[in-house]
Amino acid sequence: MIIRKKEHWFRMLFVWHGSVLPALLPRLGLLLMLSLLVTYFHGTIFSFKVPLNPAPLTLFGFVLALFLGFRNNASYDRFWEGRKLWGALLNTARALTRQAITLKNLNDNQVSVHHFVQLLSAFVFALKHQLRGTDAYEDLQVRLNEDQLKIAAASKYKPAVIMRLLAEWVQKAKEDGCLDSIQQARFDENFDKLSDILGGCERIISTPIPYSYRVLLHRTVYIYCFLLPFGLVDSLEWFTPLIVVFVAYTFVAFEAIADEIEEPFGTDANDLALNSMCIMIDETIHEMAGEQIAISQKMPQNIID
Repeated sequence: MIIRKKEHWFRMLFVWHGSVLPALLPRLGLLLMLSLLVTYFHGTIFSFKVPLNPAPLTLFGFVLALFLGFRNNASYDRFWEGRKLWGALLNTARALTRQAITLKNLNDNQVSVHHFVQLLSAFVFALKHQLRGTDAYEDLQVRLNEDQLKIAAASKYKPAVIMRLLAEWVQKAKEDGCLDSIQQARFDENFDKLSDILGGCERIISTPIPYSYRVLLHRTVYIYCFLLPFGLVDSLEWFTPLIVVFVAYTFVAFEAIADEIEEPFGTDANDLALNSMCIMIDETIHEMAGEQIAISQKMPQNIID
């Protein structure tokens, strides 16, 4: 995800990295060539003058803008819901760590704050990899012991399995007399929150915007853009290519942005910065546990959010 400081209005006109313009250049170039041809032949195709004028295109463009606005709102709702879920994950991870460090008599190597924090960090990174469809083994290897790693590596839904291991840690602490039933119930409440977060993220990633709706809007945008030069050539003449490219950039860019943020857990420039959020959660829970060096610091620096 690209996060920039607020820049001068003039510099914003020339921002390249993080915008969708680089991906749109081939399409805009095609529309520019079409507009030049239409202007050269004055809107005539094989001796047939296409009878278009700006009036119907203006009305149709207004309706199309409304549909694009709805499409962008739907995509941004998914993006913002994903961000709220990961914000809740940060809060829940801190709450669980705080609960663990207040327990007494945690002397067993299998029931220690460090052991719990490692499991919690593994859950966060496993969730990121599940949402992105990437391999979690390297991140889990430095956070889980050998037995836990075998269990997680053999599972399809690794975050859910690691959440079970967290619950087993609490049960072992209960059996060792480190917490009572009330404290165990409070842990379970936060585990339920983790489950809700996991389910919410899976709902977003497994339920995209209906494909037929996307196809309809995509076709409509490009048909409108290809018809636009025929409706403007009589009134604008050689200004037609410039105006067509500008209008097409607006419509096509809105569609491209909606497609990009529809799946907020990817690696596009405007998707959520999951790598950074994982590192932040990892660092904060280790710091709360009194560990100055977080495992996340061993990660390579040239990561893609």
